[in-house]
Amino acid sequence: MKLQLALDLVDIPQAIELIKEVETHIDIVELGTPVINKEGLKAVEEVKSAFPNLEVLADVKIMDAAAYEVSNASAAGADIVTILAQAEDSSIRGAVEEAKKQGKKILVDMIAVKDIKTRAAELDVLGADYICVHTGYDLQAEGKDSFEDLRTIKSVVKNAHTAIAGGIKLETLPEVIEAQPDLIIVGGGITSKEDKGAEAAEIKKLIKESVTS
Repeated sequence: MKLQLALDLVDIPQAIELIKEVETHIDIVELGTPVINKEGLKAVEEVKSAFPNLEVLADVKIMDAAAYEVSNASAAGADIVTILAQAEDSSIRGAVEEAKKQGKKILVDMIAVKDIKTRAAELDVLGADYICVHTGYDLQAEGKDSFEDLRTIKSVVKNAHTAIAGGIKLETLPEVIEAQPDLIIVGGGITSKEDKGAEAAEIKKLIKESVTS
């Protein structure tokens, strides 16, 4: 079970300073869509250059021209690239093929998918490395959680790893861990804290304890 730090509302210098506080406790750093929209793939380049030992995820949320987009993100240093589950199968296939060629991974984001079970099974066959249950900001505000969707995905996938994102924090972590995703994605649950390093350390400790217990 890996821990991914999601960074959304930062610029490049802020991202680098923040990662320095938590880098020993995280496995993957995600440069979120807002960061990439604002800073471009330069954000991926600079973070990968500053933290070569961390995996970097570029949350570009591809919808079309998938192979091209994966190629660009890979060239910038991304280890994992995201595509939306709502994209055409041919786009998913193109993303997966290009990622394999580049030695990278594809995370498929299930945000706004209605038939989770059917689409997850299809994505598994299409070769997704990760399938991510994602409760977006707007649904979080309505009190939606992702655990049921994660369990549904886990019941149908045979090859892909599973990931969960959206409003996860230390207080909800036991329930997240119980659902047994391969990747836990935390944003504000770390970045909003005064002592980000201590919070990340505690989250990582709980994850490690769950794996060894």
